[in-house]
Amino acid sequence: MTDAPLPQPDLVAALPRLRRYARVLTGDSARADDLVQETLARGWEKRRLWQAGTDLRAWLFTIMHNVFVNQRAQSHRDAQTVSLDAATEAGGESWHVPVPPQQFVRVEVVEMIAHVGRLPADQRETLLLAAVEEMKYEEIAQVLSVPVGTVMSRLSRAREKLRRMADGEEAPSLKRVK
Repeated sequence: MTDAPLPQPDLVAALPRLRRYARVLTGDSARADDLVQETLARGWEKRRLWQAGTDLRAWLFTIMHNVFVNQRAQSHRDAQTVSLDAATEAGGESWHVPVPPQQFVRVEVVEMIAHVGRLPADQRETLLLAAVEEMKYEEIAQVLSVPVGTVMSRLSRAREKLRRMADGEEAPSLKRVK
């Protein structure tokens, strides 16, 4: 089987969306760029697996999601072997939206972004693929390697949690103790 070239216009058009999703996953601009680069490198290495006529963007998102999950698992394994006496502390996962210092943002938007950041990772990723990337349920299911029903369930739970957080009914980072 010969390597079919990836369609350059589709590849170029997917770059901003890949970068945006990478920033959502990593919460950091530099790590997002690294994730996009790794995704494109893997896509190039595996280009013979892409089927012409299928959605290149969804295929690349699937690669990115898998690379991210593998990197996160590796960092968790690495964190378990770090010495407690190490000079630098291994940081846990944090999620934030980088905002340039001169940019003015309405308080409601900042609060909603904070609420989205407090969602469990699986719900946050699913919500952002649906709302920001405007992917169909089937595409999200393919990217995340889950059934469509799981996508629908995650979206429903994410939306409900966001409603409760916006109404001040839920403190998402604290568990209630009776």
